[in-house]
Amino acid sequence: MTELQDAVFRALADPTRRGLFEHLCRQGDTTVVGLLADAGVSQPVVSKHLKILKAAGLVHDRHEGRYTYYSARREALATLVDWTTEMAGFWQDRFDDLDDLLKRMDQ
Repeated sequence: MTELQDAVFRALADPTRRGLFEHLCRQGDTTVVGLLADAGVSQPVVSKHLKILKAAGLVHDRHEGRYTYYSARREALATLVDWTTEMAGFWQDRFDDLDDLLKRMDQ
């Protein structure tokens, strides 16, 4: 696994961070205050989680005046899609080998 994949997996391993990322994916750009209602945690905790999501490349921020808006970077999930596709192929090959073995044993 690459460092980027590790960072993305670690970032999304936490349910609060997954919730924040999902919120940004579904609702679009918002501020920390906009994330607080659904997060169920305090503002400093939301900010801490956003920092981790940003470091993993899952979230982007932009400053407008006094406000910072956060948005999801859905394309950052490509590394997870690639990994899960690779693993699905790996296991499918193993199941096919097992199926062949079982058929030979039945003969």
